[in-house]
Amino acid sequence: MPYVVTRSCCADASCVLACPVNCIHPAPGEPGFGTAEMLYVDPRTCVDCGACTTACPVDALKPHTALGEAELPFLELNARYYEENPHADRTPMYVVPKQRTLPAGELSVAVVGAGPAGLFAADELLRHPGVRVTVYDRLPTPYGLVRAGVAPDHQDTKQVTELFRAIESQPGFGYRLGVQVGTDVTHETLLREHHAVLYAVGAATGRRLGIEGEDLPGSVCATDFVAWYNGHPDHAQDAYALDTERAVVVGNGNVALDVARILTADPEALARTDISDRALAALRASRVREVVLLGRRGPAQAAFTMPELLALAALQDVDVTVEGWPADLADDATDKTRLLAELAARAPGEGRRRIVLRFLTSPLRLVGEDAVRALEVTPTVLHTDEDGTVRARPEGAPQTLESGLVLSSVGYRARPVPGLPFDEDTATVPHERGRVQPGVYVAGWVKRGPSGFIGTNKTCAQETVESLLDDFTAGRLTGPEPGTEAPVRGLGLDAWRAIDAAERAAGAAQDRPRVKLTDGAALHGAAAAVDAGQVAAAVRG
Repeated sequence: MPYVVTRSCCADASCVLACPVNCIHPAPGEPGFGTAEMLYVDPRTCVDCGACTTACPVDALKPHTALGEAELPFLELNARYYEENPHADRTPMYVVPKQRTLPAGELSVAVVGAGPAGLFAADELLRHPGVRVTVYDRLPTPYGLVRAGVAPDHQDTKQVTELFRAIESQPGFGYRLGVQVGTDVTHETLLREHHAVLYAVGAATGRRLGIEGEDLPGSVCATDFVAWYNGHPDHAQDAYALDTERAVVVGNGNVALDVARILTADPEALARTDISDRALAALRASRVREVVLLGRRGPAQAAFTMPELLALAALQDVDVTVEGWPADLADDATDKTRLLAELAARAPGEGRRRIVLRFLTSPLRLVGEDAVRALEVTPTVLHTDEDGTVRARPEGAPQTLESGLVLSSVGYRARPVPGLPFDEDTATVPHERGRVQPGVYVAGWVKRGPSGFIGTNKTCAQETVESLLDDFTAGRLTGPEPGTEAPVRGLGLDAWRAIDAAERAAGAAQDRPRVKLTDGAALHGAAAAVDAGQVAAAVRG
């Protein structure tokens, strides 16, 4: 009875370490780790011990006999990975980096950013004795895109926050939440107060389409829309016109699929999640019946991952259809294109909402005077560059898609960090193995760009922390200046636990995971209302 990795895999490799027979791959250090869409269990060598399920922070591993109907395709997906990637030539079992012997005295590190990259970096640092880590974030809540980016209908993925809770509970860990580095405290001040500053600030903005009409009302960045339905304080009070029967999403990555699912989901199902109350009310009144996802290139080049496509295909009350099918696609069949072909052949149900995956279509301009009323698009054809890159070239007569809501979902982009160099082309901070200069480091998307999965940040953080510890051991870091002990700024761990307890208590009353507090006053009020003893009792309960 082999175990199977399913959709919610976060690729943090905890299961790899737990497996006694080395049957989960790709592992850290192996080809494909960090770029593969998920990890896979080899059904031929799995001994059915279940150790991986205990280690997995998101419940992605299940015995094959416990798979639901929608999860059965993952059994074949896991097996096929090993048919295409034989196990015999793979590296020995992955081991955790050894604890290092550091010079005498405390190492103090400021980590800027309380998302997955920042918390994994803190965890890697705290594995070594004599390290103190203070994590700063401009928001009064931690966890970054896990809290404000993962779709509310993916509650299993959000279980990784239990791992983050364990990290923040370690001795030597501290929060300074609600503190904007660059405004409330400067980069230079942090350098005076700590041996090192590690930036894990992510990529907070969406890329623009660069087409006419993009600034019209009704033209929306998908990253802002995602933040809105997830209750991000910066966007919780936003309003979107959902009085149109068709919404169009430009882009076909996983975020685009998230947006399409949320717009077409049964609001009563969403009411059992941690979706923003304001967003839930708007979706209950929504007139959207169809969401069209546009991809410039073909099905074989689609950006969404196979696990997310399988989840989309398994929707019971929404039709998923495919348009823009290249005649020669059968020559390049993959798991993804085979499933898309099945979707293309499905008969639609009567009166149901639908999601259309439309390929070989490029946006030209948004049409409207006071607001968006349509998107003009053109067909594309594919050509391959000398280096093998497949590109889309507009060719054919323009077409008009009537819509009052057009969302651009073409990727995230980091902002420059005050005091650090910045590469405008890649939207990253130049570095060498995470080192910007001795004393200043980067991890996560601001280091490598918006790529990978939640767990990818773990190995990314390990590399950066190794560089930081190398510098500390070699004497290249300057200790905190005498008399510059960091003052208490912002909200600490107890304050965050008070907010967490308040949200969970409100959620329990409605049979929901939590009811998010979405404005600054409510968040700071919850932080101040519960003392540490009450918080501990609430969390235990």
